[in-house]
Amino acid sequence: MCGICGFNSNDPELLLGMMEELVHRGPDQQGQYCGGHWSLGHRRLSIIDLSEHGRQPMGSADGSIQVVFNGEIYNFAEIRAELEAKGYSFRGHSDSEVIPAAYQEYGIDCVHRFQGMFAIAILDERSDELYLIRDRIGIKPLYYYHEGDRFAFASEIKAILADKSIERRVNHAAIYSYLGFEFVPAPATMFANIHKLPAGHYLRMKNGEIEIESYWDLDFSKADEDGFNEDEAVEELRGLLDQAVQARLVSDVPLGAFLSGGLDSSTIVAMMRRHVSGKLRTFTIGYEDKTFSELDYAQQIADCFDTEHHVLMIEQISPELIEESLWHFDEPMTDLSSIPLMLACRKARKDVTVVLSGEGGDEVFAGYDRFKASKLNSYYSALLPRPVRDKLVAPLVAMLPDQPQKKGAINMLKRFVEGSILPAEAEHLRWQYFSNAARDQLLFNEDFKREVDMDPFAVLRGYSRRCHDFDRVNRECYLDTRFEMPDSVLMKVDKMSMANSLEIRVPLLDHRIAEFMARVPGRRKLKGLQTKAIFRKALDGILPKNIVYRGKQGYSLPVKNFLRNDLREYMTDLLKSSPVISENTNADYVQQLIDEHMARKHNHNHVLWGLMHTAIWYRRFFQ
Repeated sequence: MCGICGFNSNDPELLLGMMEELVHRGPDQQGQYCGGHWSLGHRRLSIIDLSEHGRQPMGSADGSIQVVFNGEIYNFAEIRAELEAKGYSFRGHSDSEVIPAAYQEYGIDCVHRFQGMFAIAILDERSDELYLIRDRIGIKPLYYYHEGDRFAFASEIKAILADKSIERRVNHAAIYSYLGFEFVPAPATMFANIHKLPAGHYLRMKNGEIEIESYWDLDFSKADEDGFNEDEAVEELRGLLDQAVQARLVSDVPLGAFLSGGLDSSTIVAMMRRHVSGKLRTFTIGYEDKTFSELDYAQQIADCFDTEHHVLMIEQISPELIEESLWHFDEPMTDLSSIPLMLACRKARKDVTVVLSGEGGDEVFAGYDRFKASKLNSYYSALLPRPVRDKLVAPLVAMLPDQPQKKGAINMLKRFVEGSILPAEAEHLRWQYFSNAARDQLLFNEDFKREVDMDPFAVLRGYSRRCHDFDRVNRECYLDTRFEMPDSVLMKVDKMSMANSLEIRVPLLDHRIAEFMARVPGRRKLKGLQTKAIFRKALDGILPKNIVYRGKQGYSLPVKNFLRNDLREYMTDLLKSSPVISENTNADYVQQLIDEHMARKHNHNHVLWGLMHTAIWYRRFFQ
C-alpha cells in the first residue's frame, strides 16, 4: 500500500514536493525516477518483501519499463511462476516486481491477469507512453490533471496541487452533485481541472493526448432464473469467500480485522479463523447511544472465534477531527462513518499494519435498506395515486418530528416518503439522495442555478444504460457497485486508512465474487424483504443464527445529535463566514435549515453536514 505520483517533465525537485504530500500513505521508503521527459514518484508502506528489493519505481530488466504501484496483487505468485517459465527472472518476492515483466510479456492486457486492488502507472520508454490503471472495483483511487501540454497524476489531489503552476478552480457542478449524493461521482472532482480515473478503466498518455478505455465491467445479463440451482450456488459462494479471505492474508507484517458485529465483518473474521491459528486481533467502535452501536454483537463474534478484541468508544467529535478528515479526503465526502473509521484505523495501527474489513457486502449481495424501500415503493405507488402521495401523505409525514435515535419507525417513515417522491429513474438511490428539486430551488442562488445543470440524476442514466438487465434488484446492485461505491464507500476506506498508514483489504470485493453474484437472479438476493438472502444462506452454520439473520445497523456517527449540541456554534459560525457558501446559496434558507434542525422539526443533518464540509474544503484549499 503506497502513494504514487508523476508528470510529463523531468523535475526532481517538484517530484519530491509531490511525494512529501503522500508521506502518510508510505512512511517506510521513497523512490523516484526521472528520465527523458517523465518523472515518477513513490512512497511505500512496506507490506510484502520489506527489503530493498521491494523499493519502487520498479523497472524491467533492461530499464525500458518503469512502474509505480499502489495496492496489492494477490495472485502475484502465480503470475511470477508463469513469467519465470517464459524466461523472466526476479530479484525479490514483492508483488510489484511482476508488473513490469507482465507488461513486457502481455502489453496492457496484463491488467486482466491481476487479481487485487491497485492503482498503477506504467511508463514505457520504448514507445514514450504512460498508462494509468485503476482496479476493476475502484478500491484504490487515482487522479489526473491534463491541460495544454501539462499532465500529472497522483493517489491524492493534494499531491497534484503541489505543482503551483496548476490553477485551483471550483467545480460548481460537483458541489451540486455532492450535496445530493454526499460524494462527487467520477470522473469529476470538486476541482474543475482535476479528474478521477473511473474504476475498471485505464488511461493512455502519448504525444500529449490521452485516451481512456474501460477494460472491465459487471455483466448481469447472464442472471437467469431458469436452471439456477441455489444449493450449488451457495456452495460455490462459500468457496469463493474462503479463497478471497485466504488470498488477503499474505503479509510480512501483522494483520487483524475490523469487527462491527454485522454480517459482513463477522463473515471475514470467521473465514480468517480458518486460516489463522494463532492470535487474531479484532477492532470495533461503539457509542453510548445503543441505537448507533453494535458492541454486543461484535463481542459475541469475538468470543465465538477467540479473538483479541479491542474496543474504541466515541463520545464526541471535535472540529479538529472534522477538518483533519476533510484534509485527507481532498474534497468533501460526508459518509457519516468517515470519522469513526479514521479513529478506528488510528487505534488499529498501534498493533497491526494490515486490516481486513467487510466493505462491499451491501452492494454486492443487496444488503442496504434501500433495496427494501425500492420494493415497498412499488406497492406504495400502486395503492395510492401520485397526487395523494405527494399532496397529502408527504406533507403529513414531513410534520412528524425527528427522533434522536438512528432509525425507529418515525425516522424510517420520513426517510421512505422523502425518497419516494424523487424521480423513479434514480432507482433505489432515491433513498441515498439527500435533496430534491424544491429544496434545490430554495438553497442555491440565481447565479449558481444559471451556471449548473440542475439535473441530479443525469449521471445515473449513463450507468443505467450500461446495465443490460431488466431485473430491478440487479439493476440496483449495478448502480451500487459501479456508481456509488468506488467514489463513496471505497474512497472513505482508502483515505481514512491511509491517513494512518494502515492498509485495509476488502475480501468481499474480490472481483470473482462480484462476477459470480452478477449471475445470481435478483430474487435470490432479496427474498420478500430479506436482504442478502443467498449470502445469509451461505453463512448459515458458519456464524450464529442471530448474526446471520439480524438486520443492518451500520456504525455511522450520530451527527444529527452532535449538530444540535456541542457542534452547534461551530456549524453556525462556519456557514455564516464561508465565501463559497455565501456566494452560491441563499443565506436565509440556510438559516432556516439550521433552525428547523435545532427544533427537531426535520433532520437536516445531511445537507448541513455537506455544507459544512464544503466550507471547510474551500477554506483549506482556496483561502
